Amino acid sequence: MTGSTRSSDGLDERRRRLLFRSWHRGIRETDLLLGGFADKHIADLSDAELDDYEKLLEVRDHDLYAWVTGEAVVPAGYESALLDRMRAFHHASRAERPR
Repeated sequence: MTGSTRSSDGLDERRRRLLFRSWHRGIRETDLLLGGFADKHIADLSDAELDDYEKLLEVRDHDLYAWVTGEAVVPAGYESALLDRMRAFHHASRAERPR
């Protein structure tokens, strides 16, 4: 089981591939972060945002997780509006979880 709450039905091949890759990263924390974001937003991303997302999926799990959670500085070349959306999604998701 992936944890995904979104079906890939109705998505084009590129979005289906990115959704799958979002849930099959390597470390569970990154799966949850990227998979949850993809479940909610993959259908609505523009082609340019999909390009940025594909670039981020090439980053090592630990580095990407640290960038999104704010534990590390994002290197030049990776900062983007999409990464800002991912950070906002992560922080909103954390705020919704019961303590």
